Amino acid sequence: MTELRLPRAVEAHPAASRFAGELQARSAALWRGGEANAVSCTITPRVALCLENARDAGHLARGLEGAARALAAEDRGLRKVDRRTNVVRGGRVSRVLVLANDGAERFYRNADKLVREHRPRVLALRTASDQEALAAPLFGPGQLDRALLLTHKDAVSELLLALADDWTGTPADG
Repeated sequence: MTELRLPRAVEAHPAASRFAGELQARSAALWRGGEANAVSCTITPRVALCLENARDAGHLARGLEGAARALAAEDRGLRKVDRRTNVVRGGRVSRVLVLANDGAERFYRNADKLVREHRPRVLALRTASDQEALAAPLFGPGQLDRALLLTHKDAVSELLLALADDWTGTPADG
């Protein structure tokens, strides 16, 4: 995993350097021949709350296709702003792609391609949950999703701060 520039709120976390080390240590290729990495994590109660908050705020895209559409639309907008302002944006993580653990190799190849196309904006997290355990708490019984994209920087920061607190034992407020 290359050097990640995390959201500013996450970089301000008291244990930001330890968290960055944890991201690196928990990172592995999305599939056997993959180029993009995903960080392994579990859906803790706090992470689940972050996903619920993102859903309630309308900052969650469902499925790889939904994630691809959202990222493509954002990319068009960012390119338009770049052309208009002649300013080069910094490469900072601003989206998180949350993946279930029960996809076929083809699914992870497609996720790998999506992450590479939108690097460094997108950080992939591969959960220990299957598609039902990932989606049902958010969308109701019987709902299935192998991929969820957090589409707003505040939702991304909230989720990453929850992981930082869980993994480092250091709450963001000190």
